[in-house]
This record gives sequence, C-alpha cells and structure tokens, in this order.
Amino acid sequence: MLRHLVRFIVSLGVLLVASFAMIHLIPGDPVRASLGPAAPIELVQARTAALGLDRPLLEQFTTYVANLFSGNMGVSFLTGEPVGQVILTRLPNTLGLALLATVVAMLAAVPIGMWAAIRTENGRNRGTEATFTSVTGTAVAVPEFLYAIGLVTVFAIGLGLFPPAGKAGPASYVLPILALAIGPIAMISRISRVETLRELGTDYVRLARAKRLPAGRLYLRHVLPNTLTATLTIGGLLLTALIAGSVLVEYVFAWPGLGLKIVESITQKDYPVAQGVILVYGAIVLVVNFAVDLILGKLDPTSSIKET
Repeated sequence: MLRHLVRFIVSLGVLLVASFAMIHLIPGDPVRASLGPAAPIELVQARTAALGLDRPLLEQFTTYVANLFSGNMGVSFLTGEPVGQVILTRLPNTLGLALLATVVAMLAAVPIGMWAAIRTENGRNRGTEATFTSVTGTAVAVPEFLYAIGLVTVFAIGLGLFPPAGKAGPASYVLPILALAIGPIAMISRISRVETLRELGTDYVRLARAKRLPAGRLYLRHVLPNTLTATLTIGGLLLTALIAGSVLVEYVFAWPGLGLKIVESITQKDYPVAQGVILVYGAIVLVVNFAVDLILGKLDPTSSIKET
C-alpha cells in the first residue's frame, strides 16, 4: 500500500505540473487569444494581471497549487463563472455515463467470453472461434465516436427509436452507453475467453468433471470467480479509458458532461476551464488506478508479490 501511495503522490505531482504548464505552452498570449485580436491592450493587461500571469513563474505555480487545495480553480475567460462550479455541474453526467457503460460492458462481456471458451475448448468448433476472434477484433479497432455516429444515424435518425442528442430521460442514455460499451465488450470478452480456457485446463476442473459435478455449478461457482482477477483489472482501466474516451461521444450526442465542455472550452479558447477539466480527468484516472491496485492486492495477494 505504501509503494502504491508513493507512486500515486508522485503521479499527482506530475499531473499538477503538467496542468500548470498547459496555459504557458500555448503559442502566443493566451489572454489575447481568448479576448480576440481587437481587444484593447488595457483590457488584455488587466485580465493578465487578474489571472496572475504577469508574476514570476515559481510564484504563479505556488499560487496555483495553493488555490487548488483551497478549492479555487480559477474563473472562465468567457463567462466569469468559477471553473470548479462548471466542473461540479457537469462531472456527474460524465461519471454516470462512464460507470453505466462499464457495468454494461462487464455484464455482457464476461458471459460472452465464457460461452466462447466453453464452445471452443480443446480446439472444438473452429468456425465459432474464427467468428468470435474476427468479430471482436474488428469491434475493438473501431473508435467510439464512429459507433456514436452509426448509432445516431440508424436508431435515432433512421428508426426514431431514441433521441439523437441531449440528456432527456432514460432513453437518452441508451445510445451513448452503447457507443462507449461496444468496444470494451469485445475486448473484455476476448480476455474472459482466454482466462476461462486457462481455468478449464486446470486439475480441479478435470477432477470436478470426473466427479460429474453439474456444469452450471462448475462454471458459475468455481471457474467464474477464478477468471475475474484479470477481468477486474481491465475493468478498472476500462473505467478510466471510458471517462477519457467519452469526450468525442459526448460531443456527438451533445451530452452535458465534461467531454463536451472541454471541446467547447478549447474551441472558444477558454483556457482556465480546459485546464481545470484536464486536471480533473487526470486525477480521476490516478484515483481509479490506485483503487484498482489496492482492490487487486486484497483479491489476489500474489499479484503484489509478483510486482515486488
């Protein structure tokens, strides 16, 4: 736990430095870029002083970190709204979408992977194996935003079954969740199949079959728990990937989350908002990875031993 904690703190420090450097690495004057070329020089200077961008770099960084720990993430260039308030308003929509997509992916992928493993055990059903690997391989390769566009075109515009954009009731969740979950379902099902095949070849499974243990009991009570360690590892990484990958999906569906906001803030040159959202995205990734490491250490202590 101490080793993971030190790694987490170091990563968080790197994230703070990177998010601070973002606004200073923008070519030209970010304040001038946000206010436009026609803005009076007095306004540019006043905004620069208000943001503290005219102070020495070390003083700016110290103030930036102190403000973060006090809950002050700055204000929007465009609206003057506190960045923290913008994030708090939209973060639940992004997290809810990513969590639901993760749950859907896990619930669908594990049974699919186990079924494929049982069907193709010991080289049986070569056609099923070829179909499974080709379909899942193709599904993993397609980006989420292409799924989003295809789902909107077919099920929203073509068939009119679901709303094409916005957050308006349970039906509006269906297409964004599917767009985020299809690729992970394919990826996790491939991993689940490999893990299940490995378990099916173990001595305890052969012994259980020799004793004529019912198949349902064997697969659900014995094989399934032993295949979940790798699946949970991928599931934790999947959650962070879906949170980050939701940016373009939210943009396609006009979903009122952080993904849509970061696209808007970058296109509108609202750099404090973009800086704050990127910092939150990075912090979420670090926290989830830290939590997954600790959970896996409890579920499978040998994983910690192997790491050392």
